[in-house]
Amino acid sequence: MKEIIAQGAEAILYKVREKNKTFIVKERQAKGYRLPVLDEQLRKLRTRREVSILEKVGKIIPVPQLIKKGDEEKTKKIQMEFLPGKKVAEIFDTLSPDEQEKIAETIGEQIGLLHNAHIIHGDLTTSNMILSDNKVYFIDFGLSAINQKVEHKAVDLHLVKQAFESKHHRFFEKAMKALLNGYKRTAQDAKEVLIRLDKVETRGHYKKKN
Repeated sequence: MKEIIAQGAEAILYKVREKNKTFIVKERQAKGYRLPVLDEQLRKLRTRREVSILEKVGKIIPVPQLIKKGDEEKTKKIQMEFLPGKKVAEIFDTLSPDEQEKIAETIGEQIGLLHNAHIIHGDLTTSNMILSDNKVYFIDFGLSAINQKVEHKAVDLHLVKQAFESKHHRFFEKAMKALLNGYKRTAQDAKEVLIRLDKVETRGHYKKKN
């Protein structure tokens, strides 16, 4: 049995049940507006890159376990374990202050660990985090990349900060304080990244005014 659970601009996410097992399949879709040869190359490249990053990230923080990479030459699919739980975006506002602080700190710590390995998530929102078995799992590494630049790490933090401000505005200040405390605890170049984060946000404010 196959059930579509999410459909984005690039891929469709299915929940599949087979022989009392449930897993997730991410399938990149062909784009009719691209030349077929280019489309094939892009989907193959992006699938391989995501698989490679997931393999690296799985040794660092909680992420869905890869079950089967699929025939990347033909199907452009990634098969992953199904995580029973809720997206952090759905439950964060309902948690107690202590639970919110703990989760925000954990998110910050895990971002710091990723950045130590120069892994940029690229789409850090609470919708791309699942609370399962008392762990925070990061999901959807479709926009991820390996990059050592402090600028990219600062942008990663800027994205998660925007997510908390828009989705969890009532708890934004306390959540970000906890998240940044967690980040500083694990990120080796936290000081540089946070200085750059201020510059990134200053640029954003300047653009809005103009």
